[in-house]
Amino acid sequence: MVKLFVIPILAVVGPTASGKTALAIELAERLDTEIISADSMQVYKGMEIGTGAPTPEERARVKHHFVAFLDPGTQFSAGEFERLAREVVLDLNARGKTAVVVGGSGLYVRALVDGLFDGPGADAAVRKRLHAEADVIGTSAMFARLTQTDPAYAAQIEPTDLKRIVRALEVHEIAGAPMSVLHAQHRAAHPPFDAVQVLIDWPRSLLYDRINARVDHMIANGFIDEVRRLDERGHAPHLIRLRSLGYREFLAYLHGEQAIEHATDRMKQVTRNFAKRQLTWSRADKRIVWMPAENTNTLVDTVLDLLRTA
Repeated sequence: MVKLFVIPILAVVGPTASGKTALAIELAERLDTEIISADSMQVYKGMEIGTGAPTPEERARVKHHFVAFLDPGTQFSAGEFERLAREVVLDLNARGKTAVVVGGSGLYVRALVDGLFDGPGADAAVRKRLHAEADVIGTSAMFARLTQTDPAYAAQIEPTDLKRIVRALEVHEIAGAPMSVLHAQHRAAHPPFDAVQVLIDWPRSLLYDRINARVDHMIANGFIDEVRRLDERGHAPHLIRLRSLGYREFLAYLHGEQAIEHATDRMKQVTRNFAKRQLTWSRADKRIVWMPAENTNTLVDTVLDLLRTA
């Protein structure tokens, strides 16, 4: 396959709380470049604490793209991210710069690096009918239907992800072809980027300790007030739809449905579960280089050496 671009992307991927942001900022500073955030939740305004978005100070050090630029009620897909992020990569390449990508949304990283077909335009009537069917027969039955019509795509998503299940069934009905087939056709027509992808590999127990500490830090630094503001602005349904980590739990706390201790413990648990899924996704991509976390002092130089030899 013909290479699409001369300058490889440098992507820092992997689980939450592994230190991706700090590493990406150091790399971007050394390379005098900009960062593309590949995080499906950090795109939303007003959710910076709970999503672990880079702080204003960090964004002042290095320009970040796709952080806190959409209202939580705005629909945003991996396909839209691919289109916008590739434009940024092209602009950086034209200026002779390497694009540094950071994020734990594996689908977003894959969309940018390999290309991802987002399917035909939405059909409101079909989507409404499919959601109505889901209300009657349940998400599990809808997922079972998807495994029959498009087993390859079903294997890539969570069985509880009704949004993607409905979208895949909608696309199959509109286009007359499975989403996975359309993805493959799109990839053939849109060559992938060259990319160096690295992951900071922590022992599982230490990673979970970091996650627990990160949740405590978020709460101490205003996460509950962030959830309250979003709720007061009418964004609670969007937070639940987005399945943002911790927001559902603390909405329940604010509505008097559970104690703060339970909400905290649940936020830590769902975040650890999410990190486990992120690691599973990363293991499936053999191109990712796993970097032992104990070598943090030399991590930047090691990654830059990888980039130079790519």
